[in-house]
Amino acid sequence: MPTIGPSLLFAAGLTLGVGAGVFYPRKTAVPTPSNGQLPPPPPEGGRQESRGLIPTASGSAVLAGGFPGPTPDVLKRTAYTAAYDRRLRHPAWTAEHLTQTSLARTPPPSAPNTTPVPLEVARGADTTGQSSVVVKGDRSKSTFMEDETVPEFFRAKLQDYFKSGYDRGHMVPAADAKISQQAMDETFYLTNIAPQVGDGFNRHYWAYVEDFCRRLTSNFEDVYVFTVPLYLPARQPDGKWKVSYEVIGNPPSVSVPTHFAKVILASRPDFSYPQKPSSNPNEKSFTSPSTIKELALGAFVLPNKEIPDEADLRSFIVPVEHVEKAAGLQLFNDEVKGKSRQLCAVTQCQVIVRRFDDTRKQLGGGKQSPGGRK
Repeated sequence: MPTIGPSLLFAAGLTLGVGAGVFYPRKTAVPTPSNGQLPPPPPEGGRQESRGLIPTASGSAVLAGGFPGPTPDVLKRTAYTAAYDRRLRHPAWTAEHLTQTSLARTPPPSAPNTTPVPLEVARGADTTGQSSVVVKGDRSKSTFMEDETVPEFFRAKLQDYFKSGYDRGHMVPAADAKISQQAMDETFYLTNIAPQVGDGFNRHYWAYVEDFCRRLTSNFEDVYVFTVPLYLPARQPDGKWKVSYEVIGNPPSVSVPTHFAKVILASRPDFSYPQKPSSNPNEKSFTSPSTIKELALGAFVLPNKEIPDEADLRSFIVPVEHVEKAAGLQLFNDEVKGKSRQLCAVTQCQVIVRRFDDTRKQLGGGKQSPGGRK
């Protein structure tokens, strides 16, 4: 069984996850061509200038301007990491690491030699949310934002979603980033957003799946979640397979995925082996990173359309390889896949239906904003 620690996902090169093993870097050497050296890699970010000669009828033309792309914008946030697709103008993938501590309503226990928070203050903070002790983010203080770290030419705009008929759907949900206001605010960048059908999907079944991912932390120490927008073909009446999708904005700029995938790797102590407690005083319920872990892996692909509340989550299970092939990614290497059990074989894969938005409407909460709740 492999050994996986709580911070390994982000410490082991998650941001290089496109085309490379995330948890276990491959050691296979790349063969050098017999006729010379390997060509130089493309410059990072496409910023370095390179020159090349292009033969033409009247002589050679000089190509200057650097590596043309495609260039993914790899974004490291407080609660997640993402790769932004400049062509589609939404994330190519997002990744997050969920634990009970990261999702906690209140700060972790005080470190040694610090003054503990009085019990009555802590209780009041957890129920009223008005004490400075609580560090969780307040969603009402967050607003959707264009991401100025992306060149303006390739940037998704707020106007693109206006009256589009689609919600601004979080890939990493705001509810996963309550650790601080900054962490929550960062989930509202449009580089973490993709167009989603609102009623029946973003505001309902997709939200149930996000909640399912969070609830996994009650059975697993560490839950790693990839969210991947997909463009999958559909068979036409003439028997041919075609990929068809809408593009929103004026001019049309932001592509609307046909499907979305959640790929989940969960780990917990394997009690067939001796256990070692964590040395972190704030994580007393965790085991040491050197403890042998049981791995569970699952992938779900959901269509970007209204899904009935009674739909069985297990009906959306697909092999992880199907997601990787469709998205052009390598999320996990063969060793992790081979040593992981099917997620739904070791835990109950079931969504909990919560129609919070319907309750708000009944209480006079009003209509959704033009870009949707999320």
